[in-house]
Amino acid sequence: MTEIDTLTALFGALGADADARDWAESEVEEGLPQLARYRLLRTVWQDVDAWSTAAPQWVDAYRADGAAAGAVDRAFAAGLTTEDLGTLAREIARETAFGVLHALADPSDGSLPAEIEARLPGWRLAELDARGTPTGRHLDALHEDFAELEPKGVAP
Repeated sequence: MTEIDTLTALFGALGADADARDWAESEVEEGLPQLARYRLLRTVWQDVDAWSTAAPQWVDAYRADGAAAGAVDRAFAAGLTTEDLGTLAREIARETAFGVLHALADPSDGSLPAEIEARLPGWRLAELDARGTPTGRHLDALHEDFAELEPKGVAP
């Protein structure tokens, strides 16, 4: 079994199905940490999707005891459903996740003077191998692949 075959199988196990081989070839031929990228973005999408798929649970929990209990009650009084709240929450989570991923790539948001911005630290997300050892590869521009990996049939 070649390295591409092994990676293709791992991508497939993560749900990459149709694009699994393309991701694997990119990792091998371009030296990009595509499996790490895919795994992280898949995890982010699972968290985003949970806001709609688990709406009945979190809505009940928020109504029972939460800072947003009053807002949830007002939303119901205005005619929104649990599904509506789940759709709204998922969209907010999607926008927030994209913003965080974009900030990883470019921490400058334009709110500070250039001379201050130039003195501030940045950050980098690094890949680790299965043993936890740094590979020396970095996961850059994750926001660029975020929308492409949105699970099919889940978006509102």
